[in-house]
Amino acid sequence: MSELQNQFLRLVSIMDELRDKCPWDKKQTIESLRHLTIEETYELVDAISESDYKGIREELGDLLLHILFYSKIGAEKNEFTLTEVIEGICEKLIVRHPHIYGDVIVQDEEEVKKNWEKIKLKEGKKSVLGGVPKTLPSIVKAIRLQEKSQQVGFEWENTDQVWGKVEEELLELKQAVEEKNTDHIEDELGDVFFSLVNLARFLKVDAENALERTNKKFIHRFTRMEEEANKQNKLLHDMTLEEMDALWNSIKKEN
Repeated sequence: MSELQNQFLRLVSIMDELRDKCPWDKKQTIESLRHLTIEETYELVDAISESDYKGIREELGDLLLHILFYSKIGAEKNEFTLTEVIEGICEKLIVRHPHIYGDVIVQDEEEVKKNWEKIKLKEGKKSVLGGVPKTLPSIVKAIRLQEKSQQVGFEWENTDQVWGKVEEELLELKQAVEEKNTDHIEDELGDVFFSLVNLARFLKVDAENALERTNKKFIHRFTRMEEEANKQNKLLHDMTLEEMDALWNSIKKEN
């Protein structure tokens, strides 16, 4: 037996023992674990964003534990077993990669993705958009919706067309603002965001990552403003906008 197999079985054994003996682990349900799983997933995302491979390794371990935990509960309820979970993903990967395990020929990754969506429809999915979780963050959901619709050819032909759509949506937003119709403004602002996500895809940029980089940049610069104000024995809420803007512009020059 390989070291990988030994360690996996060791983890399964630890999970079984914790579920049997630990008061906290014995009490957990799939519902109580849900928010913890979401938290662990975001911690993994944070580690990936920081290219923190030590953190990635640790967070992957936490998620693996959650998979075993859900599987343990599933077995207790006679719903599914860990073996069935693993067998299911193995079979799914084989069926959805006919260019590897069958006689289908593909030219590139785009054809692989198109075949994947076609197979999913044959498996019973009612829509190409099926499978996109309702609770995904909105930008990530927009990316996935656009990627899926692309697989059936519902896509702009070039970047210039996407730029045109962005400009069109911005104009419609300005008109909605002039009308002072809150619902219309929200609709049009959503259209602007959606078109910008599409533009990011055409520019080969991860829209979610791009926004997160800006978030981090803002946090860094704002906390630096607080530090500089403190050095002047001031608090930001005691400073004028002009004073804060001067600090901000000075800090921007640092990086």
